Amino acid sequence: MYALADCNNFFASCERVFRPDLNGKPVIVLSNNDGCAVARSNEAKALGIKMGDPYFKIKDIIERNHVAVFSSNFALYGDMSRRVQEVLRSFAPAVEQYSIDEAFLDLTGMENVDFAAFAREVSRACWKYTSIPVSVGVAPTKTLAKIASKLCKQYPKLQGGCYMYRPQDIEKVLRKFPAKDVWGIGRRSVKKLESMGVKTAWDYTQLPETTVRKLFALPGFRTWKELKGIPCVEFEDMVEPKQSICVSRSFAHEITTLPELTEQVATFAVSAVAKLRKQGSLAQELTVFAMTNRFKDDAPQTSGGVCMPFPDATADHRTVVLAAVEGCRRLFRPGFGYKKAGVVFTRIVQAADHTRSLFEDEAAAGKEARLSETLDTITRTFGPGAVLFGAQGDGTIRNAREHQSPHYTTLWTDIPGVKVE
Repeated sequence: MYALADCNNFFASCERVFRPDLNGKPVIVLSNNDGCAVARSNEAKALGIKMGDPYFKIKDIIERNHVAVFSSNFALYGDMSRRVQEVLRSFAPAVEQYSIDEAFLDLTGMENVDFAAFAREVSRACWKYTSIPVSVGVAPTKTLAKIASKLCKQYPKLQGGCYMYRPQDIEKVLRKFPAKDVWGIGRRSVKKLESMGVKTAWDYTQLPETTVRKLFALPGFRTWKELKGIPCVEFEDMVEPKQSICVSRSFAHEITTLPELTEQVATFAVSAVAKLRKQGSLAQELTVFAMTNRFKDDAPQTSGGVCMPFPDATADHRTVVLAAVEGCRRLFRPGFGYKKAGVVFTRIVQAADHTRSLFEDEAAAGKEARLSETLDTITRTFGPGAVLFGAQGDGTIRNAREHQSPHYTTLWTDIPGVKVE
């Protein structure tokens, strides 16, 4: 058996944890630069606000219905996700984090368990310890578990947990479940299915195996089998290291000077190094890129990137920041307004498997390693931005975040205060 724990309206729910006055009221969270709605509470959905709606187009709805608006606060969301994961790991021998708001639980070996009660218990525990509503679906396959978790959101009487295992119950659900909403069926596949008259997940299971293999290849065949209750999507309780790491942002206002662009790129580089070090990897090259606003037809346009190879694979903060600064200097062109920039690590290797160069200065490498380890310790203790490189300026990313909430759990200065009278 597998379980899928899915946090309901996760970003909006995170904001409500520290603003209980918003419970039962419409809430939305905006994307970077406050561009469009990327999370909506059920109350906001009922008002007709759709995922991806541009902020400027829904301002009337927001003002008329007193919708609470928040800019993205990914530091808060990441920390709340970690807390939910800790609760889930107390219930299952193995947990696979699928996304920031979803995780699979491997229930293999758990015998004589009332999985319906188990699912509800997991949901209640997540609410008790994190105040995040979580829907838990349990089923024989990961694909069916995802469908079961969606049922929890549709039917409150399930109390956050759904155990779907009897063939007749699975068939009943699949006959009503849209094929386009099945995990593993992409947009291209949806078009093919629609042309074949396949509308529901059940319709998909009734296709001949030869047809599925021919039209939808191996991924589609796996989904077909999973819907039939045959597990064939492997469980991965260890996250595979990323083969490339990118940190980029669009700016609230165009950047026209090299020093300001350098500050932003250096800050992106520090963030990318943190991700690289977290997965125990080293990078052999860094690409720095920047571009102007392609939607501004009356302004001069440019875009480009510079690849900065390292003499030896590294995850050293200072080495990467120096490379980012030099790359920024090489690609910058005066007279242009840059709207977006970023850095990308490629040719990533695992530190444990990497053999150092014979010509490496061991003393210098040791010094750099100790410096980076010290920076890691300070960041873990005091949060990101506690220590900055000079190239970062004040370390502020030039994003439009007019509605951002405090970093309640990740910055000492933003810890909620309690007043007792």
